Amino acid sequence: MKRVLLLLAKGFEVYEASVFTDVLGWNLIDGDRTTELISCGLNREIKSSFNLKVTTDLLINQVNVDDFEALAIPGGFEEYGFYEDAYQEEFLQLIREFHKKNKIIASICVGALPVGKSGILKGKKATTYNMKDGIRQNMLKEFEVNVVNEPLVIDDNIITCWNPSTAVDVAFKLLELLTSKEKSNYIKGIMGFKI
Repeated sequence: MKRVLLLLAKGFEVYEASVFTDVLGWNLIDGDRTTELISCGLNREIKSSFNLKVTTDLLINQVNVDDFEALAIPGGFEEYGFYEDAYQEEFLQLIREFHKKNKIIASICVGALPVGKSGILKGKKATTYNMKDGIRQNMLKEFEVNVVNEPLVIDDNIITCWNPSTAVDVAFKLLELLTSKEKSNYIKGIMGFKI
């Protein structure tokens, strides 16, 4: 089983988390049945953007990185406290541990900012939320990241993307890296996306 850890910060965006849930879940039921998603956070109950409450499977301090193949990080809203959790040292350290063990890290939108703050993107190519005059891309540059204005960027097993419109692309790319392009395309097709 290829297990993916869904790392949730307070104020995470539900849609951005749901693409991992759905794509990996469809693969678990209708695909090659090899992917499983486990959620974690700094707290057992996390309030997302727009005030949806979720219960995580694990707390960050319960995670054994060796049990997972990849880390998935949705972005979130500052107005709902996203950076309060996402910039906590415990959150950043978990990102560093996944990188140190050469695991895939897939982030969506501003989920790239804690990845950048962790230091693992220093000197690498990445992208993040591209609207509102590039304010978030400028924040990513402050972490000495080579910000590329493209919808999806992969550098050294780290996937980043622009915004919610590219979220599902990240989930399918993660599934491809965990399985194969053929298997990812199969799930894409049966979910009704164009291949």
